[in-house]
Amino acid sequence: MIRAGIVGGTGYTGVELLRLLLLHTEVEVVAVTSRADAGQRVDSVYPSLRGLCGLSFTPPEIERLAECDVVFFATPNGTAMTMAAQLLQRDVKVIDLSADFRIKDVAEWEKWYGMSHSSPDLIAEAVYGLPELKRDAIRNARLIACPGCYPTAVQLGFLPMLEAGLIDAANLIADAKSGVSGAGRKAELSSLMSEAGESFKAYGVPGHRHLPEIKQGLRQVAGQSVGLTFVPHLTPMIRGIHATLYARLEQGVDLQALFENRYQAEPFVDVLPAGSHADTRNVRGSNRCQLAVHQPQDGNTVVVLSVIDNLVKGASGQAVQNMNLMFGLPEILGLETVALYP
Repeated sequence: MIRAGIVGGTGYTGVELLRLLLLHTEVEVVAVTSRADAGQRVDSVYPSLRGLCGLSFTPPEIERLAECDVVFFATPNGTAMTMAAQLLQRDVKVIDLSADFRIKDVAEWEKWYGMSHSSPDLIAEAVYGLPELKRDAIRNARLIACPGCYPTAVQLGFLPMLEAGLIDAANLIADAKSGVSGAGRKAELSSLMSEAGESFKAYGVPGHRHLPEIKQGLRQVAGQSVGLTFVPHLTPMIRGIHATLYARLEQGVDLQALFENRYQAEPFVDVLPAGSHADTRNVRGSNRCQLAVHQPQDGNTVVVLSVIDNLVKGASGQAVQNMNLMFGLPEILGLETVALYP
């Protein structure tokens, strides 16, 4: 059995990890940390886990976490980078769901995240945990930087066309919408139901911290610089991301066949039939990304619809997918959940 620890077990991604790992046949969760709730039983904070988890929250102490085979960081940005090196030195694999190791350019990371990076030497080693792109590297990794939720949806949508060199990489548009859980489990005015309900708004238009991560990934695929306009929006729903992606085609091709061929062997990417419209409710609670590709009026603009559950394929589910690869397990193990409907 893989002995797993979760640092930051009281946030949405932390409890989502618990939901998945507690039912995983090859994993034993042995440590769940929380400074604020240390000493309390996990199932008293999350009664949905009664009968599944008898642990109590503990402080995030290296010596206890060093007893694990793998440690997940479901923490705010800036935490994993202070602890990862000590765990790696003790042969513990690290899967970071925050942004600490995603961006390879340290100065760029510090610019967007507003702090100094305490472990810049580990950034080069960290493997970006998008399995559809980095599967072989993930299998041999000690340190995984899980992609952000927006970057997952956007990159999977653009990936086949950039790989094939079919679109103008200098003029990409990602119009993305997220449920309020993407802001995390904290008391914040903009996330209150009376503020977010019955409303719809854009934010981060001048620049969002996921922008450099997305551009980095797309640039690596395209093999050239990429121009991207990325506009995120907040929608009055709890879970889900819907990314509407626009690009200009530079040559004619059967786009439906292109996407189907690219993702036919991917267990968690579902290319919908031609003419379909992706819907966030059809991936809610699952680790799947659903894609629909359109070429309106047979013009030279392609529109890709990409939907994921931001807490699963956009965070905790993708982290478990990475863990399975790192430990040589079947990639789908523990992730066979069918989407919740309605």
